[in-house]
Amino acid sequence: MIHLQVQSQLDGEDNNGVSENLRWLAVGSSIAVPSYRSYLIKGIKFNTKAQDDVHAIQNSGVYLLAHTMQVASAKDKNPIVSNIGFYGGIQDIWDLDYQKFTITVFRCDWIDSTSGLVVDKLGFTLVDMSKIGYRNDQFVMASQVKQVFFVDDPMHHGWSIGLSMPNREYNDVIGDDVLGDVRIECEPFTRGIPNIDTFDELASESGSQNIRDGCENIWIE
Repeated sequence: MIHLQVQSQLDGEDNNGVSENLRWLAVGSSIAVPSYRSYLIKGIKFNTKAQDDVHAIQNSGVYLLAHTMQVASAKDKNPIVSNIGFYGGIQDIWDLDYQKFTITVFRCDWIDSTSGLVVDKLGFTLVDMSKIGYRNDQFVMASQVKQVFFVDDPMHHGWSIGLSMPNREYNDVIGDDVLGDVRIECEPFTRGIPNIDTFDELASESGSQNIRDGCENIWIE
């Protein structure tokens, strides 16, 4: 009955102020759902874990910052609302087709935040990739996550360090090969680089010359 009512609204009847996108969501997506091993979203390439396993690169790690209610235990009567981060790996990439628009979703294995995630003394986030939780809530929209990569921690066997990825822009992509320039946007190591036009100007400002003593000079034009 709900499906027939929504379909009649889509056919031109009064929709009582309900947005078109919401009406198409109520109708449901197409039964045929394409699945991908790789997907390019806003210049960022995401892979499934299976695709990463046969390549030297890693593009399956994701991070989700959720605004949720937290409790200390089942008996906690004073829950608080705060941000909590979730780390995971993409298992499937699906494109849901609602006729007027598509929504890309990831099915992820999420690391249990209680037993599989700690922050060390230096502020690094350590995750145990074997501690999988939230199996009843695996799906997330691709637009909600950020890409991360995991590096094995040499000091703690079985644990990995979760690191954020710089923004990358792929100009040309053919299959699994990336062609053209790849621009990596990240913070510079220093912001105090002097504006020097010539080598002579640098030598005069520093009061010294970068010439090694005790060897024959070789001038290169």
